[in-house]
Amino acid sequence: MVPSVENHGRHALAAALRGDSDTAMPADGYRFKWEGATNRGMFAIAGAKGGCGKTTVTIGLADAFSRAGTPAVAVDADRQLPNLHVVAGADRNPTLVDVASDEELEAVVQGRQGPDGDGVGAGVGIVPAPEPSERAEVDFELAIDRLERTGAEVLVDCPSGAGPDAVEPLEYADAVVVVTTATDRGLDAAATTVEIARRLDTPIAGAIVTLTDGVTDTLESTLGIPVLGTVPDCESPLTEAAARTAFDDLAAAVARRATATPSPGSDREGSAKSLLSTGNRAVDRTLGGVPPGTVVAVTAHPASQSERLLYEATATRGTLYLTTDRSRNDVERAIESTTVRTGNPTVRRLDRDEPVEHARRLIGELPEGANLVIDSVAPLERTAGEAYPDVLNAVADRMSETGGIAILHCLRGAEPNRRTTTLHLADAVFDVRTISAGVGTGVEHRIAVPKFRPDGRRSPIVELDRREKGERNGLGSEGDPTAFEFAAERDDGQGKEE
Repeated sequence: MVPSVENHGRHALAAALRGDSDTAMPADGYRFKWEGATNRGMFAIAGAKGGCGKTTVTIGLADAFSRAGTPAVAVDADRQLPNLHVVAGADRNPTLVDVASDEELEAVVQGRQGPDGDGVGAGVGIVPAPEPSERAEVDFELAIDRLERTGAEVLVDCPSGAGPDAVEPLEYADAVVVVTTATDRGLDAAATTVEIARRLDTPIAGAIVTLTDGVTDTLESTLGIPVLGTVPDCESPLTEAAARTAFDDLAAAVARRATATPSPGSDREGSAKSLLSTGNRAVDRTLGGVPPGTVVAVTAHPASQSERLLYEATATRGTLYLTTDRSRNDVERAIESTTVRTGNPTVRRLDRDEPVEHARRLIGELPEGANLVIDSVAPLERTAGEAYPDVLNAVADRMSETGGIAILHCLRGAEPNRRTTTLHLADAVFDVRTISAGVGTGVEHRIAVPKFRPDGRRSPIVELDRREKGERNGLGSEGDPTAFEFAAERDDGQGKEE
């Protein structure tokens, strides 16, 4: 009797975990090899937005690899909200910590069970996330290395967000699969994941769009990466026939991309991929992002809500947020309560008596790839005196070394004498304007870009609108309070700037 596909998968997984290279594999020609295995490495299944379907995609791909005769192991890296073991029908323990120990893999990697214990995905191994008490004990690199050596496909379900726990799996991944929905918020979060992967020089296999059967051509241009396919919106995405077919196609696409994905710095990626996200989708869409090391001066009226641009910048990578006027607690509360997408910056209040020296010391400790925000720059402009140009040059030099972006918040009003120096030495100037066109028409928040040193050929003013109309209940675009829309037009002088 010919063994079932499930039994083939179960034997393949067991053989991989034992290191048994003599065990026969399915007739498709795949054979496990213990040393120097021909597996494609570890795929990080990532997406900054919670609820986009990363866990379902991780298990769905693992099941598909198993159906094709390739053993697979699904790993939960989400220590805060572990859920993969629940969806996969596995126990909470053993965890990833045990995989990194001296225990035999066959004893610590569980076999997947379907919702009714029916052996669905029988060739799939499941590794739950560490318990909260094990947080400091896990050696992620060692655990993944052990699993990769089995020759199985290793798929890691990454945490949401852009914090250290979300970044760690991407550091060790051989390729990243970005999971997103087709919503604006989903795509914004996906852009964050893409940016993190590029900063880490981790190849991006492509994106998987969940909860849709629609056309994804426009999403490729939006995300700047290939769309591998979609997962239909159905009640049981791991068992329904249409979803299983979709995952089979996606697994094949992931495998193809794994051998064809260029490194982020290669010519095939294009020079534009070296640009960094500012955190604002509309700015990035129009300017393409900004080069690493760019110093941006954001000029604005104090009542313009320009601080939202600063908060958005914290979502793209680790950020040191230096506050000069507000307290540390005020800034942290504002970031926590804002409606725009943010990260978890390190907020520090500069010393009132010696802000320049305090800023120098903190900027000198800025880590590789981090952003810097100074909100606002006016106290430094007032107190640094003749040494102020040296302060700005130190900022520029440090950003050039670390490869991040610096944003200097320059509020209009009683402007210090050194404001001209700030604007002269900055690489780019984003001028936030609040414009009223008349009674009952609402206001428009515009950002003009009169200076963009990385590309001197650009129009002197490229504007974006954040329209707040009565019929939209104050939203930048329908249903999205954070949206900005670019208007490719020059300032025509109409309307009243407030």
